[in-house]
Amino acid sequence: MKKQEVLKIIEKNKAHLKRFNVNALFLFGSVAHDQAGPDSDIDILVEFDQDAKIGLFEMARLKKFISEILNCDADLVTPDALHPMLRYEILKEMVRVRVDSQIDGTLVRLKDG
Repeated sequence: MKKQEVLKIIEKNKAHLKRFNVNALFLFGSVAHDQAGPDSDIDILVEFDQDAKIGLFEMARLKKFISEILNCDADLVTPDALHPMLRYEILKEMVRVRVDSQIDGTLVRLKDG
């Protein structure tokens, strides 16, 4: 799937994503670079609203929803869950997909740290 296709689909589903307390989504990996093959999944970093309490079930429901609207498997990760050895590369290449409000500083801190 092409990056622009993902952007359009996500844009159409902003209201639904907000119900999951999503503040921002960021693409990384092959789709972010328009290098995805037919069997590629979509790698997405998810930033939730600052006060949101997100558990395993909420994350699983969000993954299912995003996979369904994109008609493709989506791999979701939060900023805190990024492996330290991969953090810099992911943050350097990620593409902002949508932002409901201003970023609360989480990603900025990760880029600096």
